Formats: sequence, C-alpha cells, structure tokens
Amino acid sequence: MSGPVKKVTDIAFKASKSIDWDGMAKMLVSDEARKEFFSLRRAFDEVNTTLQTKFSQEPEPVDWEYYRKGIGSRLVDMYKEAYDSVEIPKYVDEVTPEYRPKFDKLLVELKEAEQQSLKESERLEKEIADVQELKKKLSTMTADEYFAKHPELKKKFDDEIRNDYWGY
Repeated sequence: MSGPVKKVTDIAFKASKSIDWDGMAKMLVSDEARKEFFSLRRAFDEVNTTLQTKFSQEPEPVDWEYYRKGIGSRLVDMYKEAYDSVEIPKYVDEVTPEYRPKFDKLLVELKEAEQQSLKESERLEKEIADVQELKKKLSTMTADEYFAKHPELKKKFDDEIRNDYWGY
C-alpha cells in the first residue's frame, strides 16, 4: 500500500474506533435528528469500509521471468518498459483545506448548542421537579404559601385589587 493511502486508511480506521456512536445517538431528541444521524453513520461506515478494502490492497508485482519463459524476452521487455514508464499521479488533497475551517466552525457551534441544550435540560428538570412538588402540595397549600413561591403573582394580584380591576 502506498504511503498516503495507508495513512488515510489508518486515520479513518482509528477515527471509527474512537467515535462513540451509541453515546451520540442517546443524546438525540427528535426522530428527524436520529434519521440524519444514522444516515451519517451509514455513510461513514461505507467510506471506511471502502478505504479498508479497496484502497488498502497493494497490486501484486508482475513476475516478468514467468512471462519471458512463455512468450519471449523481446516482447516481455517491451511490455515491462511500457509498464515501468507508467506514472500514477499522487493524490493532492485540495478538498480538506477548503472544508476544514467550515467543519471546525460547525464543531464549535455544536459544542455551544450542546452547552445550551444541557442548560435548558437542567432548567426544565428543575421546573418539572417544582411542578411535581406543587402538584403534591396543591390540595393543602394556602394562598400565602403559593405567593411566597411566586411573588410576581402576588404583586400582580395586589396591583389589580389596588386598581379595582376584577377581570371584567
């Protein structure tokens, strides 16, 4: 296997081992996100499989002596010379430099969105706990206890009473 192809194949293989696909899948909330995520995973696996199989194989060297015995030196030498003169161009990656900044920017945005999502989850969990606690205490709670937890409502009601606004 040639140097650059082997390097790309090794990097892709190591990357596939270090990705926590299951962990990321557990973080997804919507069906649309899951669908896109599994599409991404399938595409990644296909590319990785192709790199591991198709591009990881070195061509077998030609046994020129075998052909010299059966065909003759002159014709085989002519083919060998033509074979040796073929130069396979080296792959120059012009795509990665173009898309790397975009990818890095997306990673930063992803981290920010993840932090916002975690904060919102914490806020919602706290709100759910408060509502469950309120639900348990609702039948025995007094207005003063409720207003102690929600002073903004007490102020609103006091303002309405003070301004003689009774809702009609």
